[in-house]
This record gives sequence, structure tokens and C-alpha cells, in this order.
Amino acid sequence: MQAVRFHEFGSSDVLRLEDVERPVPGTGQVLVRVAATSFNPVDDHIRAGVMAEMLPITLPYVPGIDLSGTVAELGADVTGLEVGDRVVAMLPLDSAGGAAEYVLAPAESLAPAPRTIELVDAAALPLTGLAAWQTAFELAELKPGQTVLINGAGGAVGSLVVQLAVDAGAHVTAVDAPQHADRLRGYGADRVVDPLDLDAGPAAVGGPFQVVVNHVRVSPEELAQLTDYVADGGAAASTAGPIPEDPARGVRSASLWVRSDGAQLAALVAKVDAGKLRVHVAAHRPLAELAAVHEDAGAGRLLGKTVVLAP
Repeated sequence: MQAVRFHEFGSSDVLRLEDVERPVPGTGQVLVRVAATSFNPVDDHIRAGVMAEMLPITLPYVPGIDLSGTVAELGADVTGLEVGDRVVAMLPLDSAGGAAEYVLAPAESLAPAPRTIELVDAAALPLTGLAAWQTAFELAELKPGQTVLINGAGGAVGSLVVQLAVDAGAHVTAVDAPQHADRLRGYGADRVVDPLDLDAGPAAVGGPFQVVVNHVRVSPEELAQLTDYVADGGAAASTAGPIPEDPARGVRSASLWVRSDGAQLAALVAKVDAGKLRVHVAAHRPLAELAAVHEDAGAGRLLGKTVVLAP
């Protein structure tokens, strides 16, 4: 089978399309015929070696944390799945493997694929969906009726947080560039503001807010400014660096380390099929272009969530 691998850390040039042995599922594993994976910024960090100490991996390594595909073979002790089932998963970061024709996935990471969208587009959901769910409901503990400011609302994770918050009954102020405004209003955001408007302070954008969620990688000083946007007793959650707490005002903060969770992924899939969660895919690229996708991401040329199609 074909797979993209890297044998050493480095730039996008280390990614090579190679012929490798098709893996065989062990106990508790499922062999999946890959329909697609997708690019996530963490893929770039893993390939570059930035996360080598935090996340040890074995080389050569097949990138691609997201997975959509069809069950091809079941390992021992796997129940609840059958050959031919359409599935999605967030693969373990330390082993990954989605950028290939076939991949081994832990059975507990798999969820039924959405029925209402194309199987390849479902590859855009797992990591970003789980990051959104865990940020909104585990870290921020978002509740109905709360006011929430989402910084970076137009991005892959932010877009899903907006929709999950709206569906949960929160009042959403979405912060992102004007080109995202119509889409964010379509997701149900009560207000969409330009990032430059944050410079005027919380009151200028309807704050302070009971919950502040950040998906924009900015300086520590800019992260510290977001603390002022959190109301007394409120919560801040971030996927892009820590927002400082303010114990004197009862403001707590938490940062995300996303984890695979088949049950949460199944809940996200149910929301997609119920029309409560839309997955936005900006581009489809073939597996042979994965190195170019990484290069484009590093140069800021990716316009949004990019799905990578298996051969």
C-alpha cells in the first residue's frame, strides 16, 4: 500500500510517498481502508520535531491524525463493528497513520461516520470536533444562557465551538476577520466583531463575558488582555496558549490537550446528522500532495480546513 512517511524531523521536504506493508490488526485494533485524513496544525509541529520531548514517536512516522474510511478487518476481541462499516476517528498522536491507504485504529477511538455528508469530508471532524467539545464543555463548562466570546471563531475549531455553544443555548459573540462574518452569523452567532475591535476593551464588544474561548496564537501579553474580558466568576479556555487566571475576581482558566474519545465523537456525528453542526471544508487535496499541503500551511497559504484524499 501507499503511505506518506517521514524518517527524520524537518521541513515539509522530509515527507515522502512510499510503498509499505499493509498492517495487520492486533487485539483491540481495527484495520480501516482510508477514505481521507485532514491537515491539522499539530501535524506540522510533530513533523518538525517541535513536540518530540512532549510526544515521543517512533520513526518512520505516518502523519494524519484524522481518519474517515471503511472497516476492512477486525482484530481479536473487537465487538460492535463489522467489515464495511463507515467510520471516523481521531488516531493516537504518538502513532497516527491516516496519510495512507490503510491504517490501524484502536477500536475505542472509532465512531460511525456521519450519514449526511460525504465520507471524505467527515475526515475534517474528529480532531477539531473533539477539541471544540472538550474546550466548550470540559474546560469552560459552558451552560445554557451564558454569554461567550470566541476569539478565532472562523477557524476549524472555532467554527465548531460557535455551533456547539449556540446549540447549547449560549449567547455567542464571535471574533474573526470580516470575510468570516456571514458564515458565523449563519451558525447562529449573536454578534460578529473584527479582532481590531478588541483593542477598545470588553465593553466595546458587549463584555465582559461569562466564558471566553481563544483559538488564536498570540503573544503572552495579548493572552493576558483576554482575562479582562472574563466576567467575575467566569472561565477562560484556550487551545492556543494559557490565558492567565484572576483569583481575586474568581476567574479560572484552562488550556486544551485534545484526546481521542469515541463516545464524544459519536455525539458530534449525531449533531452533524441532526443538522446542528456543519463541517466546513475549504479544499480537497490528493495524498501525493501532502508535502505541498504542509508547505502551504507553513507559508500561511491554506485558506481553511484541508481534507487529504487517500489513493
